[in-house]
Order: sequence, then C-alpha cells, then structure tokens
Amino acid sequence: MTNKVLGKASGTRRYLALFFPFLPAERWLRTAPKPPDAPLVFAAKQRGAMRLASVDAAALAVGLRPGMPLADARAQAGELAVVPHDPMLDQAWLDRLAQGCARYTPLVALDAPDGLILDIAGAAHLFGGEAGLVADVEMRFARLGMTLRHALGPTADAARALARYQARPAPDEAQAIRRLPVAALELEAEATTALVRAGLKTIGDLASRPMANLAARFGADAAMALRRMLGDAPSPLDPRVTPPPVAAERRFAEPLGSTAHAAKMLAELAGEAIETLVKRGKGGRHFGATFFRSDGLARSIAIETGHPTRDVGLVMRLFAERIDSLADPLDPGFGFDMIRLTVTRLEALGASQLKLEGGTAKEAAIDELADRLATRLGRGRVRRLRPADTHIPEQAQLELPAIDAPPPLPWQAGDPGEPPTRPFHLFDPPQPIEVIAEVPDGPPQRFRWRRALHAIRRYEGPERIAAEWWRRRDNGGLTRDYYRVEDAQGRRFWLFRHGLYDEKPDPRWYIHGVFA
Repeated sequence: MTNKVLGKASGTRRYLALFFPFLPAERWLRTAPKPPDAPLVFAAKQRGAMRLASVDAAALAVGLRPGMPLADARAQAGELAVVPHDPMLDQAWLDRLAQGCARYTPLVALDAPDGLILDIAGAAHLFGGEAGLVADVEMRFARLGMTLRHALGPTADAARALARYQARPAPDEAQAIRRLPVAALELEAEATTALVRAGLKTIGDLASRPMANLAARFGADAAMALRRMLGDAPSPLDPRVTPPPVAAERRFAEPLGSTAHAAKMLAELAGEAIETLVKRGKGGRHFGATFFRSDGLARSIAIETGHPTRDVGLVMRLFAERIDSLADPLDPGFGFDMIRLTVTRLEALGASQLKLEGGTAKEAAIDELADRLATRLGRGRVRRLRPADTHIPEQAQLELPAIDAPPPLPWQAGDPGEPPTRPFHLFDPPQPIEVIAEVPDGPPQRFRWRRALHAIRRYEGPERIAAEWWRRRDNGGLTRDYYRVEDAQGRRFWLFRHGLYDEKPDPRWYIHGVFA
C-alpha cells in the first residue's frame, strides 16, 4: 500500500496512445444477451443510404470496412448481425475508459471516437518504468474484453500515429515514425494522393525534403502536420480534466472488497488533503473521490460546500450523504485497488473567532445543513435568499442555489418598534389595480383589486423610487411612488403608481405586496 500527493509533472514529455479498433462491438457485447453467430456490424444512415459505421473482428476478416453500403456488405458476406450505431453510447463508454486510465496520470485526453492519449511523464516510475505501465494497461483492458493497440511517443501526434498506422517493428521510435505511411498525417484525401503520386510515401520521405518546398507544393497543413509529428511544432494535449490543485491517492496491494473499508481509506485521504490546505491557508469548496476497480473501470463522486472548509468530519458526512443517495450503488466489483481524493476548488480561509453567544456556531450549523440537503437532493434544489444592492423592490433579494451563493450582504434592519417598510409577501409581477386618487401625483383614496373594492382609511407615503439609469430600457425608466395603506377592515397593502404625470399622461397603479 503506497501513498502519494500528486503534483504537476515536469521534464521531457512522454505520451501513450491507446487505440480500440472494435470499441462499438466490444461495448455492445458487454450487455448483449449472447454473442451473435454472424459477423457483427453497426449501421447508420450516411449520405442517404445505410452504411457501415463500425465492424467487429469477424466482419473485418471477411473484407467488410466502415463506410461500405449495408446492401453491398450483405451481398459480400451473406448473413450479418446488424445493430444500429449509437455514437452517444460509444462516447460514454470511451469516457468511462478514460476515467479508469486516470489511475496512471491525470492528463488523459479523449481521441474520439475510439482512442485515448495519456501524458505519462513522471508517472511511469510508479510501475517500474514504461514497460511496467504498458503491461498494466494491457492487463486491465484484457480483463474488460477490449482489443487494444498502443504505442509510446515523444509527442501526442507521434504516439497516436504509431498506435494506428505502424505495420512493422523498428529498432527505435525515431525509425518507427519515419517508416509510417503519409496517411498517418491524416490530411485531406486529395493531399495524401498527391504526396503518394509524387513518390513521398512515408514520413521519412517527407522529412528529407525542405519544409518550405512541402508547404509551397502540398499546402501549409501538410507541413504543420509533419512538424507536429516530428516534435518541431507544439502538439498540445487537451486533457479530459485539468490536474487538481490538491490531490492525494492510495494504492492497495490487495484490492478492497468492502465499500465501508473504502470509506475509511477515503477519510484518511481527506485528512492528508486537509493538511495540505492548512499549509496553504486555503479551504476546499469542491471535493472529488475516484474509486478505481481492479478490472480497470473507475467510479467518481463529488461534493460541494457553500463555504470553504477544512473540516474532515463535514467532508466525510457529505460523502456519506452522496454515497447513500446514489441511484447506482458504489459497486467494488473485484475490489478497489486505488482511491484518489481531489480538491478542485480552493478559497482563502483564515481563522475565525466564535461569538460568546454562539452566533458563528449557529451560522456554521445552518451552512452544514444546507450543504447536506444540497448533496442529497441536488445542488439546485436547496436555495437561499440573498440581499442585493438595489432600490428596486423585486430585485432587492436574489434566490440562488445555497452551494453557489456568494457571501451575503447585510440585511437592512428596521427601526425598533416601527412597522416594517416592506411586506413579507411580494407579487411577482405586481398586479394591476383600479385606483381613485388625488391628482396630480396624489395619494390613493379607494382601489379595486380582484373585483373587491377597498376604501383606504390611512396611508403613509409616497416613498419615491427612481428607475436605475443603467436599466431604464428594461423597466421603462418610470418613477415609482409607493404607499403603505390600510383599508377600512384593517388590512394593509403596498401600492405604487408607475410613473409621474409629467413622465406619462395616464400612469397605472399596481399592488406590489401584502403586509402580514
């Protein structure tokens, strides 16, 4: 059992490309009731006809190729097992394979639709070198029933080309790259044909020619693809996920067959990650746990908190909530042989002073409750009201997810003993009413709302609220005069006139809220 805090790899880059030539078929066979007796092909409508999108090894052996019309394939091979092509399921399966490859390096890129590229710089020593890492990759994909072709290279483009186009072995990588056919550059068909007709059939043939001449004759794309293949131009990798700022992992010589035991190991990793956060003066807002199974697959879960935290107990309670709420339970299969915990979002977190009356402790308890509810019910299901710096009543508070809500502004407290200036219940949008009022710009005397007439006995106002100049186009740019009124039955309402008479000839009245 080994521990390691992950860091950013440095030094010479090394890439491992993985190519799954029969990915759709082998993905489909994992859930098929039984293997078909006939060659298996996947068909999709292309250019107005049903064509082969992918084939299995048996179909390939009888001469069937992707892109062939389905009718021609039936005529050539006779009986076929035809399955509708589903690229979305293939993409999801490729993503699961990439998630499992994160055990080797966090820099895993999708090479859709049937490949992966791993940046293994600084990672091979964990497996006794590149040969040990490759052997481990082969073993795990063999357990999954996946046919694999792979290759190592100094650039991502070179490794990918070697995995897909290398036909015979070479004494070293440089010679293997030079022996690749020009088709490995994956240019347009016309450009590849022109290169072959010019007698330039391999990468070595192209590399022996001046780059300027190649660009002038065959285009800048051909020259740039060759430079990237040879490492003379950047060959950037777009990883599936970016390396986290803080991570800790643990490998096991004997896989863990119990989810409860895995949770205990996760708690130890959380403690290690929290120690790193303490040293940096940071707190975590987003934590992720990945459980790597011995068969090569992996399962990831994540939690979020509304505020930065370094509380191991809180983190583990949230992970327990997440695991309990999973629709698909966390299945160890043949056991977890590696667990990784990452902290992908950090924020500054200093020391806090508890109030003598326990105010801060109560706020922390409310925050923890909101985090637990959001973890179990969904991040958008638990929401909080936050005050906003505006005088427009319906915009004075925002309803935001509790996880995403920013630090709150202080609520404006009313004067002690005075009635509230704003009702607890607002209508959104305000409801139009018919008002008899003194003009111009006088207070209301009676109003009709929902077919009921209300005689106003007392009023207070107006409270004049001008439109925000940067939002005049949105709200019409009209001034509002608000009145707190009480009718003859003692019911209190919040009314406003939308516009002054010098702004609008006939301003409308609205009821915006009802006082308790």
